[in-house]
Amino acid sequence: MNRQADPSGSALAVGVDQVGEIRVIDLFAGAGGFTAGFRAASERFVTVRAVEWDAAAAASYEATFGEGIVYSGSIQSWLDNESVPPVDLIVGGPPCQGFSTLGKRNAEDERNTLWREYMATILKAKPKYFVVENVAAFASSPQYEFFRRETEEGGQLQHYTFQHRVLNAADYGAPQARKRAVIIGHLRTLPFPGWPEPTHVGNHRSVRAAFDEAAVPSETDGIDLPSGRHVVVGGKQLVGPFTRRELHLGRRYTPLSKKRFAVIKEGENRFDLARKAPELLPKCWVDHTTGSADVMGRLHWNRPSVTIRTEFFKPEKGRYLHPDEDRAITHFEAAVLQGFPSDHKFVGSKTAIARQIGNAVPIPLGRAIAEKLLESF
Repeated sequence: MNRQADPSGSALAVGVDQVGEIRVIDLFAGAGGFTAGFRAASERFVTVRAVEWDAAAAASYEATFGEGIVYSGSIQSWLDNESVPPVDLIVGGPPCQGFSTLGKRNAEDERNTLWREYMATILKAKPKYFVVENVAAFASSPQYEFFRRETEEGGQLQHYTFQHRVLNAADYGAPQARKRAVIIGHLRTLPFPGWPEPTHVGNHRSVRAAFDEAAVPSETDGIDLPSGRHVVVGGKQLVGPFTRRELHLGRRYTPLSKKRFAVIKEGENRFDLARKAPELLPKCWVDHTTGSADVMGRLHWNRPSVTIRTEFFKPEKGRYLHPDEDRAITHFEAAVLQGFPSDHKFVGSKTAIARQIGNAVPIPLGRAIAEKLLESF
């Protein structure tokens, strides 16, 4: 493959021919949501290296996409210990907890500085394009501004520029309303590739349509993960891998919780519980008459779900009750709402897998971005 030089004479990008492979690095890869979306768009996207610090998520990635692709460790250690391969494209979503609108923001959270490692990867891999995905709040964070300044004249990324936009995954076919800040960057010698055209505005896919397509049973298959399977990662034994269908598992609820669930009907929430059965309220809710209307809420059958987060299995964390059944949605159902295909594999405890599902880029959104970038190759 040929290299394209910038005006200063340094090599800046790996060339691909019209039908050749597009080499990709997937940073903060998780269980592989971005890679799944890009592979769904075209087999030309070939991930040559993925980096993920969480051992269970890295094992899920490897179980799904094959051995030898993922580096299980921090991005800092990867940059220190490996040679970064030249690629055409870098994708990734640095951890967002430091500047998420949920909970208390922490400007000093060390996760907020991981954009620097993303930048270091760009400088070493010299891609034509890069994509950053994060919470919508990222676009108004100091980290975003620091990243932007590095693309100005004299900055470390002065040969690149980028644009950002907040995209809703539901507008691209995901059965989930999930707004994410997306940055698409490119060499200044190349035109901006453009934004994917929304395909489902006014016609969002519903929870019912997604569950029907995936043939999700209303009854769960028990509580515990299947036994007898394990992988060894970094000297630690982890359970799995499991397909998404094997994750249709419930929880052990108290009788009081079941009574509360039974009162709340489709689309209702804890405020309806307070109105209809105040005697069932926990003490902390008795005088708490404001706050999110999603807490202890049921999903709507004929709408997209709310954002699937890492604790979707806890009704007290959001609108995660099944539209009909007196339970939270299962890992299988959450994976379906995120768009994970039936052959995706997951490794780890139920809590670890929930974190992988909730942290992932919705696959339909990743696919839409990939299809738009494909036009530029």
